[in-house]
Amino acid sequence: MKVVLASGNKGKLAEFQAMFTDSKIEILPQSSFEVIEAEETGLSFIENAILKARNASAQTLMPALADDSGLAVQALKGAPGIFSARYAGEPSNDLANIRKLLEDMASIEADQRQAQFICALAFVRHAEDPVPVVAVGYWNGEILSTPSGSEGFGYDPVFYVPSESCSAAQLSKARKNALSHRGQALKELYQQFETLGLL
Repeated sequence: MKVVLASGNKGKLAEFQAMFTDSKIEILPQSSFEVIEAEETGLSFIENAILKARNASAQTLMPALADDSGLAVQALKGAPGIFSARYAGEPSNDLANIRKLLEDMASIEADQRQAQFICALAFVRHAEDPVPVVAVGYWNGEILSTPSGSEGFGYDPVFYVPSESCSAAQLSKARKNALSHRGQALKELYQQFETLGLL
């Protein structure tokens, strides 16, 4: 089954393609179809994922999978949350977002820097699918005071993973995929796909 990934993020595309390598599902980027990106007007990760999946499906007439993910910092009352990609403003810029996050957390003590990466996945068979398949994954960690590592993307260099004693940007791609919020959401999605006979 060919499925359009409703994202222009090369990092996400590479992760999804790697995760679906051994399945019957072929992930194609929406850029291959010149899809005009959806406006993310939802108030939650789940709402935005569904909006993006429906948008990609409507323009390609194919099944579509979308992810909406971001970082939620407890000391910042859940920010940057659904605005993670645009935290420092438009256009989206990873380095600027990290700089703003560290500035906003400059006065926060080390034992108060807990955070979560959250990923919501939404799959639609067609644009008007009345029952989207939704899965949510979480990855707990802490925010470092300075970036560390060069792998990954987004906030990975400042997201410390206690179980691994390093940042997300210091993990191998395979290890990150096994631990990450996206990896957890995909495991749940796989289970639902198996139940629905889609694999």
